[in-house]
Order: sequence, then structure tokens, then C-alpha cells
Amino acid sequence: MSFENFPTSNIPEQKPTPQKRAYNYKGILLGVLLAALAGTWAYLIWDKSKSNEQAQHLSMQLTTSDSSKNDLQRELNQAVMNLDMLKSTNLKAEELLKTKDKDIQDLKQRIQKIINDKNATAAQLREARGLINQLKGNIETYAAEIEKLKNENLTLTEEKRVITVERDVVRKNYDSATVVIKEKEGIIDVGSTLHASNLNVIGVKEKTSGKEKETTTAKRVDKLKISFDIDENRITQSGLKEIYVNIIAPDGSVIVIPEGAIKFVTREGVEKMATKKVEVDYKQGERKQVQIELAKVQNFIPGNYKIEIYNNGFKIGEAVRSLKKGGLFS
Repeated sequence: MSFENFPTSNIPEQKPTPQKRAYNYKGILLGVLLAALAGTWAYLIWDKSKSNEQAQHLSMQLTTSDSSKNDLQRELNQAVMNLDMLKSTNLKAEELLKTKDKDIQDLKQRIQKIINDKNATAAQLREARGLINQLKGNIETYAAEIEKLKNENLTLTEEKRVITVERDVVRKNYDSATVVIKEKEGIIDVGSTLHASNLNVIGVKEKTSGKEKETTTAKRVDKLKISFDIDENRITQSGLKEIYVNIIAPDGSVIVIPEGAIKFVTREGVEKMATKKVEVDYKQGERKQVQIELAKVQNFIPGNYKIEIYNNGFKIGEAVRSLKKGGLFS
């Protein structure tokens, strides 16, 4: 086998040149657009979700705010009702609350203003809550003061009742004592009344010589002499005692002296005329003789002359003197 030698060429071996890859620009652009669209939709969905969440949150806030306002309004109404009830408890409570009325009204107005504010913030609602708590605290303080006043009033009422009972007892005892005292005073008064005995009345004729002569002839009598004894009395206090003397003429009239009428009142309450009033200086427990003269104030007529002696409203003695009609030789 024969081999043929061919001449080798010096030209280097050329490798095949790779062809450039053709890019699909339309596909890339479409992908970018799709990605952008997907991102936009994702953002829109997220934004809507966020908006819904915010709206829901805002709705919850509004609901919470309305609920808080309603609660605040209820609490305010309850506080005002409690305040009105306190006013109706008694007069002192109403007077006390009147002195606090301006402070109470200021608190109520501030609270109500916040509640009525549609745009009230949470901070304002908290302020309203604090004001309501302050109002409640004030009402509790007023209630305690009113209760104290009520207790004091009850104490005063009980003290008044006790004092009234004690007063009634004292008054009853006083009235009883007064009755007893009056009874004893009456007994003492009656017991201290003087008593006259040995009552004697004589007619006297005064002669020109100055001598006196007893007579029973009416037309000759110039004066009457009356004498009597005041008996012993250990109850009557010593001192001047008023004695009234009545001389009653036969016609029943009381002989009245020219100096004027003398009156006195009997124990029966009857006012009587007296002929003469004398004051006797009496000493307790002793007997005393009394003498009285009655000058002629009118012509004596025949008949019986009654002489009555009075002391302390009681008739304490009585006597009769008869004067006769004068004869030819009398």
C-alpha cells in the first residue's frame, strides 16, 4: 500500500464563529408589564384592605366614642338625680346644696358640653369622666354632710323630746306644788284671820261740861263707842291689821262717815261699804283690846243697830245695839 504525501498548508485552522442569540424584547416587555400590573393590583388590594381596616377602626372608634358618651350621659343623669333626691331629704339639705349650687352647675355644664361635642376626642372624654367622678365625689361629700345634719337633727329632736318631758314633769310638779302651796297659803290665810270677841256697843250723850253719859235713847245719842277684843292667834304675823267696822241703821243702810265711802271685798267676792276702817297693831299670839268711837253723822233713829267687824274678807264679830224712842222724862 502506498501512501501519498500531500503538502501541508500553513494556513491556520479557522474555528466556526458562534452566531449571536436573538433576544425576544416583546416577551420581556410583556413580562415587565404583567409584573407591574400584578404589583399594581397587589397594591390596590393592600390599599383597599388598609382602607377597610382604617374605616373599620374609625367606625370602632366612633362606636366606642358614642358608647362612652352614652355612658357618661347616663352617669351624669344619675348623679343629677341623686343630687335632686338629696335636696328633697330635708330643708337643711336643700339650704346646704344651695350654697354649693354654682360649683355643681359649672361641673354639669362642662361635662354636658363635652358630651354634646360630636368631635370630642378621647382626651376630652377622659376629662369628662374625671369631671363626673369629681361631681360624684362632691355629691358623696354633700350626702355625708347631710347625713350628719340629719343625725344632729335627730339628736336635737331627741334632746328636745327629753327636755319637753322633763319640762312637763317639772311643770306638773310645779303645778302640784303650786296647788299645795296655794292650799296651804289658803289655810294659813284663813287661819291667820283675826277673831273678835266681847263686842260691846254703847250710845253716849256728851254734856256741856264735857262729861259723857251712856244712853239708849236715840235722839240723845251723840256718838257710839264700840269695843272688842282681838283674840290670840299664833298664825297671824305681827304688824298692822286692817279692821273694817260696819254700822247698819234700822232701815238697813250703812252709816257712812262724811270723809267718804270706804269699800272692801268679802271672801265671797262681794264689794261692801264700810262705816270705818281702823288699823290695829297686832302682836302674834297676844290678845288685844280695840276701842272705836263713831261721832254722830246723822240723827240716830229708834231701832236696832247692827255692828259688824271684818278682817281679811271675813266677818269676825257682830253685835246689836237697840236705841229706843225717847219719852217725856227720858
